Amino acid sequence: MTQLRALLRASIHGNLKIMFPMISSLQELLDAKALLEQARAKLIIEGYSLPTKIELGIMIEVPSAAIISDILAKHVDFFSIGTNDLTQYTCAVDRMNEKVQYLYSNINPGVIRLIKLTIENAHNAGIWVGMCGEMAGDLKLIPLLIGL
Repeated sequence: MTQLRALLRASIHGNLKIMFPMISSLQELLDAKALLEQARAKLIIEGYSLPTKIELGIMIEVPSAAIISDILAKHVDFFSIGTNDLTQYTCAVDRMNEKVQYLYSNINPGVIRLIKLTIENAHNAGIWVGMCGEMAGDLKLIPLLIGL
């Protein structure tokens, strides 16, 4: 609540976007949005002036979020695909463990399909998609990502 209040109070100084991390279900997203609205209501009661609209997004970092991204897209303004965590959780690999690290691959077909699904569902809902993580910064993968 402290972080949400601080973000909302700062929103009067510029174009703020709020992004919830590690969302794995619709209920989790709805709960997070309810907390944001509670923070907003309390600040208004306290006399703070807040913008009427703040863009709200979520990180797509776990397979369950990617799979239900069509449902989640109806409740947010944008997605950001976190490729490091999405790859790790999709491949069931601890990327920091040297014994299994070789299994970590952001070009794993399962990862690519989840990214494609997420992008298609976002575009179908009329929301934008960003990306972060190692994959997003790999110049060799730009043609693939643009194609998706």
